[in-house]
Amino acid sequence: MTTLFFTHPAGLRHAMPPGHPECADRLKAVEHALEAERFAALIRLEAPLGTLDQVALCHPVSYAQALIASVPAAGFVQVDADTLMSPGTMEAALRGVGGAVAAVDEVMAGKARNAFVAMRPPGHHAERERAMGFCFFNHSAIAARHAQKAHGAQRVAIVDWDVHHGNGTQDIFWDDASVLYASVHEMPLYPGTGAASERGTQGTIVNVPLRAGDGSDEFRDAFETAILPRLDAFRPDLVVISAGFDAHWRDPLADLNLREADFTWATQKLMEVADRHAGGRIVSVLEGGYDLDALAKSTAAHVSALMEG
Repeated sequence: MTTLFFTHPAGLRHAMPPGHPECADRLKAVEHALEAERFAALIRLEAPLGTLDQVALCHPVSYAQALIASVPAAGFVQVDADTLMSPGTMEAALRGVGGAVAAVDEVMAGKARNAFVAMRPPGHHAERERAMGFCFFNHSAIAARHAQKAHGAQRVAIVDWDVHHGNGTQDIFWDDASVLYASVHEMPLYPGTGAASERGTQGTIVNVPLRAGDGSDEFRDAFETAILPRLDAFRPDLVVISAGFDAHWRDPLADLNLREADFTWATQKLMEVADRHAGGRIVSVLEGGYDLDALAKSTAAHVSALMEG
């Protein structure tokens, strides 16, 4: 059993204006980090193109069709204050969907123990019918629902350690008892959601907000006291990670102080949960991370832990 790595050059063709933090260099940094010799055992696969049927697991088809119709032939189309589309955006977003779905297929079939999907744009801010926060389709949410629909997973847990709260994932699963969404994030911060009181109608939303300046101790305590016990009680058949690395101390868009070792530790803790309840099955999906050096080193730490498990 090994670790799979899904990506695709289309992720580089989702162009942004100069100075935009969600840039193609993010994906280049990840790919370069995973070229190191210690990652030679990674099985590298191209993310396939996702389908409208896959998108429709979490988003109305009309929403997807409206986005596709809005793709510009040249230049940019503004979706919200910080979310833009370029001619290459839709293929990149759909390959993010396809990569997440393919990773679930391989892991649920027992062909790999776990998988990491590195595509951009990210996905966890995408609500059912709203693109925002650099995101268009919610890849982690689609992965979870695909595991249920195609592979019979009864319970899926999504753990989100991106520094920004995954309002889109929360929106999609607010009323769903079969998906546990757990997020540790900085608050107050974009997008303004993620208070501990936001629990969903089924009690399957777990938000652990941290404050600006918090670091390793507070992050690990959030896992130990709030997230890991809920995961064990939930007993997921698959663990999906929304793996953003913008809680790193170097990141320019937030003010938490995590280090690479914290992402290693969190990965190992989630692997222990997956070993207890899910046959070790984990699918990790890249979200944010906007300092290129921090993103590269944090991704390397995360994938190293996945491979060593």
